[in-house]
Amino acid sequence: MSALGKVVRSGVGRRRVQSFVMALTTLAAVTSSVLSLGLLSAVSAPFDHAFASRHGAHLAVQFDGSKATATQVAATAHAAGVTESSGPYPITTSLDATIGKDCTATAGPDMPYAGTAAPPATISTRPSLGSGSGLDQIVLDHGSWPTTANQIVLNDWPNDCLGKSVVFSSLPGKPSFVVVGFANSLTSSASGWTTSAGFARLTAAGAKADSQMLYRFASAGTDAQLAADRKAVTAAAPADSYEGSQSYLTAEQQATGNAKAFVPFLIVFGVLGLFLSVLIIAIVVSGAVVSATRRIGILKSLGFTPSQVARAYAAQALIPAAFGVVIGTVFGNLLSVPVLNGTSRDLGAASASLPLWVSVAVPVGTLAIVGVTALVPALRAGRLPAVQTLVVGRAPKAERGRAAQRLASRLPLPRSMSLGLAQPFARPARAALVGAAVLFGAVSVTFALGLEAGFSKFQDQRGAGFADASVIVVPGLSDDHGPGRPGGQYGPNDPRTPHLDPAKVSAALAGVPGTKAAFGWGDSGATIIGAPSGDPSEVDTVSGDMSWTGLELIGGRWYSGPGEAVVSDRLASAMGTHVGDTVTVVQEGKPLTLKVVGIAFDAYQGGRAVLVDSATFSAAGLTPHIDQFNVELGANVDGPQWAASATAALVPLDASVDHQINGGKSDVVLTMSALVATLSIMLLVVAALGVLNTVVQDTRERIHELGVFKALGMTPRQTVAMVLTSVALTGLVAGLIGVPIGTALEHATITPMGNAVGMHLPLSVTETYSAGLLLPLLAGGVVIALLGAVLPAGWAARSRTATALRTE
Repeated sequence: MSALGKVVRSGVGRRRVQSFVMALTTLAAVTSSVLSLGLLSAVSAPFDHAFASRHGAHLAVQFDGSKATATQVAATAHAAGVTESSGPYPITTSLDATIGKDCTATAGPDMPYAGTAAPPATISTRPSLGSGSGLDQIVLDHGSWPTTANQIVLNDWPNDCLGKSVVFSSLPGKPSFVVVGFANSLTSSASGWTTSAGFARLTAAGAKADSQMLYRFASAGTDAQLAADRKAVTAAAPADSYEGSQSYLTAEQQATGNAKAFVPFLIVFGVLGLFLSVLIIAIVVSGAVVSATRRIGILKSLGFTPSQVARAYAAQALIPAAFGVVIGTVFGNLLSVPVLNGTSRDLGAASASLPLWVSVAVPVGTLAIVGVTALVPALRAGRLPAVQTLVVGRAPKAERGRAAQRLASRLPLPRSMSLGLAQPFARPARAALVGAAVLFGAVSVTFALGLEAGFSKFQDQRGAGFADASVIVVPGLSDDHGPGRPGGQYGPNDPRTPHLDPAKVSAALAGVPGTKAAFGWGDSGATIIGAPSGDPSEVDTVSGDMSWTGLELIGGRWYSGPGEAVVSDRLASAMGTHVGDTVTVVQEGKPLTLKVVGIAFDAYQGGRAVLVDSATFSAAGLTPHIDQFNVELGANVDGPQWAASATAALVPLDASVDHQINGGKSDVVLTMSALVATLSIMLLVVAALGVLNTVVQDTRERIHELGVFKALGMTPRQTVAMVLTSVALTGLVAGLIGVPIGTALEHATITPMGNAVGMHLPLSVTETYSAGLLLPLLAGGVVIALLGAVLPAGWAARSRTATALRTE
């Protein structure tokens, strides 16, 4: 090893704490930066590639076949802004599909079981499936394309059903098709495709044939532009013929939204970590130069050039930083695995991973910043004259801060504390470094706690409406699978699925002492035209008043008359629906047009639902399905006792009390919460260690002064108090500045996180800072400063007077 290498290794070995701090801060910065930049690239590139290779459509619009002919629909291709179109294609919606009993798939919780009803299907046909022509080219994943009238390809069904039967049970005659393949559309334009002859079999059996058109537009990069394009297309069609549409932006959001929701807060942590890295490295290297002045002189007397000295001190920062960069890059890639899981499905890739260039560019860029930061004080070390650095006794510099010392001495405080209060004014530059480290720590903690509070409020919203008890149907009714199998697995339209009689259940619950309020609801089995099929949506029919649940409206009002509905925020965003618009739902081939009078923030199980009064369904000749009642108990009501009384009243109605119904926790939000906690703790530790390093450096330089104080009678406890007090005021000021910055960052971050998944978060979620949270945070800067100073304060207290005064 060269002489320069030995100097570098010796310097790193002597400064283990400082080396650890530099490694940790670069690790936090690189981890956040790799994740944020990598996620943006990793989740966007597969969709962009798939959209280009499949010649994706910007908009898929469905028109009512009874109000617009195929010729009239085709004429919309000439609407303003349309650059390319395909269609019209025949399409039929809300067909109840049952998997044949010969299908032996082992399905997951979201997949249909053999012999049970699947979600309502939307079936279409194309002139030449698999030809690679036209917009929204469908990709075959397994099997083959249909060639006869009794064959079909399906989207997102169990692959074990290949070659088995699927029966459309809601149509007279229950036409049956053989599943010959599995395919997918990038924009989920349908859930199955058959031949023209196969589609004719469906219409002959009573299926309603509508028309679907696919468009590309000159301007379609934003929701606002697509809304204008949609308006132009619908204006070119016959009045009231528009039923619904699907946007490619919604498909992109479904594929990438969860991953992109991580990006805003990761960017904040990455920037905070990078600034902390620059600050800590500047502190460490500057301190190394100041504390090793004599050592620098010895190196120069031994023949080291100024360049070699500068390189030695810069390398002492780069080596631990390099360890942090490597580990941070690995952590960033590992942490991306659960975030990216599933984002590439239906995008033509088996899995998504962070691009290689991100894992190269971020580490190299970070090391470059670290190198430049370390080089500035290192060059100063190289320029120091050898003779001056070898002088042991130097004339002391003129003291600063005397006015502050005189003012502090007049305060009603012990002398040790007044000396500590005046210390920042004697060394303002060093106090500024301490303040900067505390500032970043306070910003990080405030930002993280605000996000955690928002996550908690969001999770609470997922359980809105699930109050003290819920009444559901009794499982294990007689069926072909034997007792114990939940009847609800068959789907809401399956005749084997039991439902509640809302009038009788309401009356029974009202007669149970302790019942304050109750409402019934359930999935009607209707299909929402224009809703993205890649993320299941449902139409919930509601019996009774649900205003007590806490389900929050972010626009409009609750339905109050026939033909009105409330749409969940995420579904409204996906469909481009606003208050005053209409949505068309179809149950067993019967359409119903509903006026949207409100938008609800509904985070329960995906938040894609239309809520409508069951009376509206009944008046339109459709069947409302009620399979659950939510109950609010009165004050001081004993839950188990109420449940026993309610069960006795409900048994004759084939219903029972279930205490385990709840909104559940979002796995994505839980992952975010864990990541925020990890990164914030890392930055908090780094900030405290930055204070520690600065106070250690300051204490070592003041060792003679401490010796004088001890010679005059200062006790170890007073020494600790003086050192802690010297950072307390700086910590307080930094905390008071950092808390408003942290709150501003949180407000600027949490809204884009919701927007990434199509949610407009209400104030009940975004207003996260209460007085009970802010007041302790304002003192957080003092806590961070004291945590960093407590160890050097103990070292100063233990130092011997004789040792401190040895140079005299």
